[in-house]
Amino acid sequence: MDEKDTKMIETDTTNHAEVASPPYLPHSEKSEIQVMSPPDYSAPKAKTEQLEDARGWESENLIRDLEKELEQSDYKKGFLDLEFKNPKHFTWMLVAFASMGGLLSGLDQSLISGANLSLPQALGLTEQQNSLVNSAMPLGAVAGAFLISPCNEYFGRRWAIIISCVLYTIGGGLSAGSMNYGMIVAARVILGAGVGLEGGTVPVYVAETVESRHRGNLVSLYQFNIALGEVLGYAVAAMFITVPGNWRYILGSSLIFSTIMGIGILFMPESPRFLMHKGKPLEAFKVWKRIRGITTHEAREEFFVMKVSTEMEEAEVAAGRTNRYPWMDFFTKPRARRAIIYANIMIFLGQFTGVNAILYYMSVLMSQIGFDTYDATYMSLVGGGSLLIGTIPAIFLMETCGRRFWAIAMLPGFFIGLVLVGVSYQITSLSGTLGVYLTGLIIYELFFGSYAALTWVIPSEVYPTYLRSYGMTTSTGWLFLSSFIVTYNFRSMQSAFTQTGLPLGFYGGIAVLGWFYQIFFMPETKDLTLEEIDQLFQKPTRQLVRENAKSSWEVTKDLAHFRFKKVFIDNNRRLGREE
Repeated sequence: MDEKDTKMIETDTTNHAEVASPPYLPHSEKSEIQVMSPPDYSAPKAKTEQLEDARGWESENLIRDLEKELEQSDYKKGFLDLEFKNPKHFTWMLVAFASMGGLLSGLDQSLISGANLSLPQALGLTEQQNSLVNSAMPLGAVAGAFLISPCNEYFGRRWAIIISCVLYTIGGGLSAGSMNYGMIVAARVILGAGVGLEGGTVPVYVAETVESRHRGNLVSLYQFNIALGEVLGYAVAAMFITVPGNWRYILGSSLIFSTIMGIGILFMPESPRFLMHKGKPLEAFKVWKRIRGITTHEAREEFFVMKVSTEMEEAEVAAGRTNRYPWMDFFTKPRARRAIIYANIMIFLGQFTGVNAILYYMSVLMSQIGFDTYDATYMSLVGGGSLLIGTIPAIFLMETCGRRFWAIAMLPGFFIGLVLVGVSYQITSLSGTLGVYLTGLIIYELFFGSYAALTWVIPSEVYPTYLRSYGMTTSTGWLFLSSFIVTYNFRSMQSAFTQTGLPLGFYGGIAVLGWFYQIFFMPETKDLTLEEIDQLFQKPTRQLVRENAKSSWEVTKDLAHFRFKKVFIDNNRRLGREE
């Protein structure tokens, strides 16, 4: 028993009245520990203090109770209930299959780039009709985002991902077999609905199941898979570009991956936090034992804190409003309002700096600077490959550097790339244009690949549990609506802003404004559990701005004096714990 627990012991030699038994304590053991008083959850003190008081002996009692309940329930593993001796192996398998959704998303977004070289002629599309075909997928993803809340709340994270695989399969099959303009648009919308539903579910599913110290890195794998899918899409286009009717093979290739992912997810468990949210602690415990284990004190304590936090959250919800209007909390509760504003501004910065417009029209852009049809298809791999390579550092370094430093450091990098892309159109010689354009594109994609991981990590972790599916509906819908706006208007914006003005003035200008926003308004969530992040967003915005301004100045001085260990490790750990 540690010092904190000893403080909880109360001894009364004069009054032997029975003290209320602590929660989660088996009845047979109550007499041995009657002198312990449980934390008073009704007391008017901060939730953080309540959780601190609750740790220790109570977490051990809860695990013991659930183990006994599990034995009494005659639980038998089913055919789909995989289990490994080392729970970490299960975590990696779960993340691998779930993140395959990113591969599908990236694949279906980039396949249209190669199909664009022959699809419009094959189906007799006008330029405006082809713009809608290109942007129909993000438009469908907006519709898919509205499926996130009902699917996640009624079916759970796992089944929401399975439903998205079904939509991927239907959309991919219809795309390959399209006979006219209406059919290809409908197919792309259905495909987009799968992208939207999966995009808002997979990051949450991963964030709710993995350890907090690995959460940023593992959710970043989703963005890595998106980039990998985009490269794979360009490679598939290059493979089939000389085949008659190539666009059908290109668009239909995604069926292979949606089938593999759908089968794999059948063997994955439901998110333990979702099960706890639905009032099924024993089911959550079964999953927790399989994917996280209960051998370490940290794992047992995190499970207990998850249970207590969920119960507190639900109690607050019941006391403050009915469950019929959860969306209203984004307007009426400051904590929820801060989360939705912050998550969606980060998505705005990711989308309105032009990445999806450049990816969707990669082959067209390559044609504009002098490559012929076939070379343009192969050169698209340069941009897609750079995005993929740029994502790799985020997987390994985001938790080391922290979300805040990562965002502030990456954004100026892809701004420089946008400047070079814009300037390249003003160079008169073909070789000079190609050299500067490709250099700018590579720099842009490298830095954006690392930055883009944040647009999935941040929304997946900032919302409270009871609002997480609703928040992800908003964030995912906004992400793909932004993608639709940027993609659909790309040609007309390029004409209005000029080929130089669009990347340099519009996309680059938003990047500059976003950089200052991140310096002052972006909190650090490195190493925090989802329950600790909930406490972070209880802080008033003005307090956060003051802390960020002070922190930015200190980091600037440390970097100037080459104190890198303090910036990347010591300082981030200290800030994470304080917040």
